[in-house]
Amino acid sequence: MIEIEYIVKDKKGVEKLRTSDKKAADAYDKALDNAELLQKLLRHDNVLPKLKDDDLESLTIYLALNAKNVDRALKGKEPEFSDEVEATDDTAIEKES
Repeated sequence: MIEIEYIVKDKKGVEKLRTSDKKAADAYDKALDNAELLQKLLRHDNVLPKLKDDDLESLTIYLALNAKNVDRALKGKEPEFSDEVEATDDTAIEKES
C-alpha cells in the first residue's frame, strides 16, 4: 500500500498542516501566503502595533482561511457559518467528507 502525505510548512519551517489531500494542502499553502501579505499590510499601516507577532500570525491565518466570510462581511453581508471547523489556533483541521 502506498500512502502519500503532504506537509505544509510556513516560511520558518514550522509544520502547519499534514494531510493526504493535495487540494487541501495547496489551499492551506495559499492561505499562508495570503496571511503573510496581510501581516505586511497591517504592520506597514501600524494597525495593532502592540500585537505580538505570534498573535498577528494567528489572526492573519484565520482571516486568510476564512476569506470568503471576510469578503462577505466587507460587502455588508452576513457570514455563512457551518458546523465544520476550518481552523483552531494556527493549525488546520481536515474536514471529513
